[in-house]
Amino acid sequence: MTQTPHVTQGANGAIHDVDVAIVGAGPVGLFAVFELGMLKMRAAVVDALDAIGGQCAALYPEKPIYDIPGYPEVMAYDLIEKLAEQAAPFDPSYHLGQQVETLERTSEGRWRLTTSKRVTIEATAVVIAAGVGAFGPNRPPLEGLEGYEASGAVQYMVPKPEAFRDKRLVIAGGGDSALDWALNLAPVARSVAVVHRRAKFRAAPDSVAKLNALAAAPDSGVELVVPYQLHRLDGDGEKLSAVVVRDLDGKERRLEADALLPFYGLSMNLGPIADWGLDLERSHVQVDPGSCVTSVPGVFAIGDVAAYPNKLKLILCGFSEAAMAAHAIYALVHPGEALHWEYSTTKGLPGDDQRDSAA
Repeated sequence: MTQTPHVTQGANGAIHDVDVAIVGAGPVGLFAVFELGMLKMRAAVVDALDAIGGQCAALYPEKPIYDIPGYPEVMAYDLIEKLAEQAAPFDPSYHLGQQVETLERTSEGRWRLTTSKRVTIEATAVVIAAGVGAFGPNRPPLEGLEGYEASGAVQYMVPKPEAFRDKRLVIAGGGDSALDWALNLAPVARSVAVVHRRAKFRAAPDSVAKLNALAAAPDSGVELVVPYQLHRLDGDGEKLSAVVVRDLDGKERRLEADALLPFYGLSMNLGPIADWGLDLERSHVQVDPGSCVTSVPGVFAIGDVAAYPNKLKLILCGFSEAAMAAHAIYALVHPGEALHWEYSTTKGLPGDDQRDSAA
């Protein structure tokens, strides 16, 4: 999706040298790439997940969002696609599936970030757009799970429902994510077995009613396997053939399956960010509402992780914070240069001149 980032050689090897490092590739982090780019600043983006999109991609990609200006309704995944497309002209580098482990000042007064995959990024400013912090799936305690995860037979996200066409699926969990995906994947998959430890689901009543109706319909391919829990994976260690479940009395059932989708929620925490010397309150980063700068100069926070009086946790508010932070960062990246602000309608995007002349 992006070109190879600019690389310089530092004392410890290759260093990705950018203007701004963004921690978090959710919708607010992606929009920050655009806002920074419009002010001639290039960004590198780090995220613990293997794909961009944050919670929109991990939790509800097929869910409609209704409060994005200009979109009466937009699917979460489609919103992420559009934000990535909007950011693309500014050539961000994405470093996914890794956390920022250390943040330190260089001798030149810039920031050096090192990730869990030993990627080093140097930047003039840092923007924390980490949402509720780094998060990952709660994994079921099953023997041999790692091999099936590596092959894609066990997945905790559904980036593209079409990937499961004609597959035999086992979905584990009783919350909104499990039921939403069961309903969305039922028309695509060959079969869907929903495994939950009790007959009562903790999801939206409408979703529960729809799933019950679908399971009761003949030839729907949807089955409710309750009350059962995951017990064992059958296969060759990579290719899955069945999921074995067990009830409280020890009775086992073997569910033929090509893929297991466990939706047991996410474990969330600030991780190493909590040790960066920032002013924190209840796992949120305190910021100046006028610039989104934190208690550490040069470090900014936007989106759900940022806190200030009367804060609203809305995506559109995060978009506004991204713009405010970008304008505050401009003076750090371009010291002494006056910011002659232009609206996007008059300024355009990189390459617009070429496109205009070609037309």
